[in-house]
Order: sequence, then structure tokens, then C-alpha cells
Amino acid sequence: MMPVPTPPTAPLRLRSLLFVPGDRPDRMAKAAMLDADALILDLEDAVALSAKPAARAAITGFLAEPRRQLLFVRVNPLDSGLIDDDLAAILPAAPDGIMLPKAEGGASLATLAARLTGDTLILPIATETPAAIFGMGSYGGVSERLCGLTWGAEDLPAAIGASTSREADGSYTAPYQLARSLTLFGAHAAGVPAIETVYPDFRDLDGLAAYAARGRRDGFTGMMAIHPAQVAVINAAFSPSDTEIAHARAIIDLFAANPGAGALSLDGKMIDAPHLKAAQALITRA
Repeated sequence: MMPVPTPPTAPLRLRSLLFVPGDRPDRMAKAAMLDADALILDLEDAVALSAKPAARAAITGFLAEPRRQLLFVRVNPLDSGLIDDDLAAILPAAPDGIMLPKAEGGASLATLAARLTGDTLILPIATETPAAIFGMGSYGGVSERLCGLTWGAEDLPAAIGASTSREADGSYTAPYQLARSLTLFGAHAAGVPAIETVYPDFRDLDGLAAYAARGRRDGFTGMMAIHPAQVAVINAAFSPSDTEIAHARAIIDLFAANPGAGALSLDGKMIDAPHLKAAQALITRA
């Protein structure tokens, strides 16, 4: 029996999560050399039905190798008729986590959690069906395996007959802005990281940097990637700068020096309890 890897004891760092097709072991080996915080070894959309058995075998072999990143496996959906074979193949090799596509709230989380052993985590994709949108607030308190929530804007348009999820300028139309926002609030309500969806144009690194910066501004703490070139840009976007760290420490130190104060002044601006909470969270991420 293969050894079960020791789970991380520090808070998970999930800035960058890179998708890798499960039927491409050559790409897995290359991805293992990158600075992505996690790899998502894909058994779902990136793998044709006929190639899934070979992909399961390739992923199982890769999971047996020494690890320097968290390794998630995106299995097929609960109702696909394929997940039984996925789990039977990969669970003995102890992946760090399972990415669950087409999750529909806490019920889906509970169903998958009941089938797992050890410390395997679960990262649901929470916006891929119409029913999923109404379950965003139901993830909290269901399972300690929940390690984040993420979303996507590809499956949902197809599910509701929409022609696209984007405006001509590339921004999301209103229904998908809603899906993104609900993922953000659903994750924070459950007390787990909110993971931003992919930026499809992997050649546009400037556009990616701007998109990732908006994600961090809004409260996302990491982002999925579809190409190795995106990893460094995403890591930079979701890593606090030296200036931000120094400012956060100044806030913490000021409140420590003034116990019992409700509001204080720093650099000519008023700060209070929400600023202290945000500063503490930033230092934890750093």
C-alpha cells in the first residue's frame, strides 16, 4: 500500500491551482516543476470518454511520486456514472483533494465526503448548474473536508441555453457576475477560501494580471490557471506586497499599543475593528 502523505498543518496556501489533463503524464511531470501551489489533475472535461481509463492510471502513477505541491483530482460529476471508477482508481493513491464539478450545495459535499477516507479535501465547483446557484449558502458546517469554493462560467450558459457568458469586451454578463458574487459570499460564509475562475486567454498576461488583481480586490484569495505561463502572474497577484505587509503590521501594532481602543488614526486616516481584522488576515496569508 502506498503511504498516505502527511496533510499540511499550516493554513492551506491556494494562490494558484493549475489544471493538467489527466491523460498527459508528460504535462504532469512538467507541471510538478512549477511554482503552482496546487495542481488539478483532470479526469473530467479535458479527457475524452475513451481516454478516461488511461487517465486514471496515469494520475494514480503520478500521485505515487514525491510531491512538492498539493495534488487535487477533478473527478467526474456525482451523476455522471463515472465517479465510482474515478474514486476506486485514485483514492488508494491518497490525493490531497478532490475537485467536485457540478456541485449543488451542501448535499453534494456531504455525498462525496461520505465516500472519502483519511484527510482528503474537497474543492467544489459551485456554479455549473442552475440548481447550484440556489445552494451557495449551504456549504458551511457540512464537512471539515471543504477547503474552498470556486466557480466557472462555461457549463452554466450551456445548461440554461445562453449563447455566451461574456459581453463583447470580455466582461461577464449579469447572470455570471451574480454567480461569481455568490461564490465569493458562499465561500466566506463557510469560512473557506474563495478561488477565482480561469482566465481563458493564456497569451494575454497583462489582461490576466488585471483580472487577478480585481479578484483579490473583491475578496478572492487564489485563482485557477489553464497554462503554465499564468502561474507566476497569479502568484504575484495573490501575494501581499512588502508595502501591504508593513501597513498591516502598523495597524496591528497600533491597536496592540492602545488596548481597548475602538478607533484610531494612522497616516491621517481613521481605522477600526474591520481594518484590524483585515490586517490580521493579510499577515496570516503572508
